[in-house]
Amino acid sequence: MILMTLDHTRHFFSNVKFAPLDIEQSNLPLFMTRWITHLCATAFIFLAGVSIYLYLQRINNKRKLSSFLVMRGLWLIFLELTIINFAWLFDPTFLTAGVIWVIGWSMIILALIIQFPMRIVAILGIVLIVGHNLLDGIQAEVLGNFNFLWSFLHQRQLFEISGDIKLYIVYPLIPWVGVMSVGYVFGQVFAWEKERRLKLLRKLTLSLLIGFIVLRSLNIYGDPYPWSKKSTVLKTLLSFMNCYKYPPSLLYLLITLAIAFGFLYLLERYPLPIFYPLGILGRVPLFFYILHLWVIHLAAILFAFPKYGYQAVTIPYFRSDMSPENYGYDLHHVYVIWILILVILYPLCYWLNNYKSKHKFWWLKFL
Repeated sequence: MILMTLDHTRHFFSNVKFAPLDIEQSNLPLFMTRWITHLCATAFIFLAGVSIYLYLQRINNKRKLSSFLVMRGLWLIFLELTIINFAWLFDPTFLTAGVIWVIGWSMIILALIIQFPMRIVAILGIVLIVGHNLLDGIQAEVLGNFNFLWSFLHQRQLFEISGDIKLYIVYPLIPWVGVMSVGYVFGQVFAWEKERRLKLLRKLTLSLLIGFIVLRSLNIYGDPYPWSKKSTVLKTLLSFMNCYKYPPSLLYLLITLAIAFGFLYLLERYPLPIFYPLGILGRVPLFFYILHLWVIHLAAILFAFPKYGYQAVTIPYFRSDMSPENYGYDLHHVYVIWILILVILYPLCYWLNNYKSKHKFWWLKFL
């Protein structure tokens, strides 16, 4: 969540006019600032699956869990297309189907999948992750009436819904359902004895990392954009690391899951008290997500107002190529603003977590 805030702060405050993963234009600090945040969506959705399994152990009722997942999923989709979307753009006519959208739909699909035996859920999740790149050659444009459905499932695309209203499907569904399903199955691991769990986490980290290196080296399968030799060793390495996210390729998921498992291992093997306060943010993730977007966007307006006046409200912060020519800050300033944003967010999240611990209202489950 902290890395996610860094990425979104960069979106709103950076003075860079090109994509930070553009190897020919970018530099190492900028590239890595964007690249490391790839971990966010994978970890969110995988750990959402883990949380769903742990919630099932608490209520011990699959029918009740399925009903909750459908309601929760629909709620997330609604929030994505309204409050969250407006926080990004301040434009109600341009709808973006992002990570909260795909989490919502994945929960709805998982409400059906969890009715199967755990082994079937695991196989299905792995097949979706490993096999979905076989579908890369299918283009929505040639599918006629099934154009929208295929984009919803596997291809990022912009649609004109009616009049001036547009819908941009950024997070296609298929691989993310696989990630959440695998996370749901992995939830069982947290009932294991600690040393057994740590041993598995270590093996998974190394296995996925090796699998990524070997498969990426072959340049045959696992990502729609092969790496290539560049003018320098560093650029070649960055090309090797740079995998496709929309939808997440097999290689993208291998490297981000490897990092996620590595973090899980390190944080449990070496529990540092300095990290304990961060658990507050993890207890109110949806509240944090919505709040951080509004705080970042409003802060961007506040920073820009002395220079641009009321035009600051209409600057397309999320589209750096459309912002004023001299808008934005260098990367080191972006990092400072990121820290300030976190300082603002933390006490608000602390308050809500404290409120939730003292009250058991049903609606608190949806925050």
